Amino acid sequence: MTIKVPPEALQACAILKEHGFQAYLVGGAVRDSLLGLEPTDWDIATDAVPDQVEELFPGSLPTGKRFGTVTVFVAGRGLEVTTMRSDGPYSDQRRPDYIIFTDRLELDLARRDFTINALGYDPLARRLIDPFQGRKHLRRKLLATVGEPTHRFREDPLRMLRLLRFQATLGFRIEKKTEQVLPKLAPLIVTVSPERILAELNKMLLGRELLSALQTFTISGLLQKVLPELAACRGLPAGPQHPYDLLTHSCTAAHFAHPDLALRWAALLHDLGKQHSLGRDHAELSAAMAGQLLRRLRASSSLISQVTALITYHMFSVHPHSSDRALRRFLGQVGPELALALVKLRQADMAGMNAPVRQIIAFGKEMEARLRAILQEESALSLKDLKLDGHDLMAALDLKPGPIIGEILNYLLEQVWENPDLNETQTLLELARRYLRTS
Repeated sequence: MTIKVPPEALQACAILKEHGFQAYLVGGAVRDSLLGLEPTDWDIATDAVPDQVEELFPGSLPTGKRFGTVTVFVAGRGLEVTTMRSDGPYSDQRRPDYIIFTDRLELDLARRDFTINALGYDPLARRLIDPFQGRKHLRRKLLATVGEPTHRFREDPLRMLRLLRFQATLGFRIEKKTEQVLPKLAPLIVTVSPERILAELNKMLLGRELLSALQTFTISGLLQKVLPELAACRGLPAGPQHPYDLLTHSCTAAHFAHPDLALRWAALLHDLGKQHSLGRDHAELSAAMAGQLLRRLRASSSLISQVTALITYHMFSVHPHSSDRALRRFLGQVGPELALALVKLRQADMAGMNAPVRQIIAFGKEMEARLRAILQEESALSLKDLKLDGHDLMAALDLKPGPIIGEILNYLLEQVWENPDLNETQTLLELARRYLRTS
């Protein structure tokens, strides 16, 4: 076993031990190291109480002092140092009512959610502490709770979604006993705040084994409680060309979507509106339903905007053999960034219809190549790219403000989409005069 500990974490542990305290690395960093992954955060468990930790590390922050956590800084790196503890009951189903500090690491690890997270490592002695078979479960790629699953999930129902998150991100299977309690306890998830639920869903959606997690999400009954709009898609037709029902199509599309958060959300929710209409208007219906769902989960306005835009335009009609004019119009209507993202969403949609992999890859490559070629032309794609504006029109053609100005500009843009060389001020003015004479 090789766990590469960053020098800052090693130094922090050494300082604690030099002053007579225990120091262990715990949690996700140990888990990820044993899996050969690169940890991002290193947490330390110690028998030093917060006041003692603050004394040893000047400039530390009491980020969770009530629960024994102090953030210390070593060579500019922040590290969470937490006093080992055992927990009292969780009356609010999130945090313990009280904690009891302890000098026994095993008691501290016993309060963790899953065995793969209940691992400790002494970096100075290079010794792994594993009282709950966490390393064995890592080797077997198994997710199991520390102790009785019902008790663990009742303490904090969010742990049920954390279970799905680890299933998605690690690709592990769930221990039978742990999985069997989910349907009974799923109703408890409504006691968790929307913000915490969204945070776990966001992490789950970026997992490489998302489809398995979404299947557990559905079977467990958690989907019905958390995303009832999506759960309602189960068993409904997705369309005449679709081999799967609406829910399976949506989950499959999300699984195969490029691992970008907005894209994954859009793929998962892009056909919600088909509950009400299988016509092209389902795109706008889906966007409205997705926006409402994400607002309920307290998503950021940026994420909501990205997801609803993707869903609104996901039925775009251009393809790799479309004319340059059609592609310029598409880029002008949605913008370059959204256009390229929509190509990826279409690929996910195709995967959700079980299209051949080669066809999906070819579509993406050809569409991106066509769009990037158009962008390299640096031709006018939107009104702001025209080499005149409304003020120029009014001054040159003696026009007053009104709808006619917008009509002319849109006409000019249509002409420039057809022939980019027309985007010269005098040429555009002549086209505008012609439009006025014939309109």
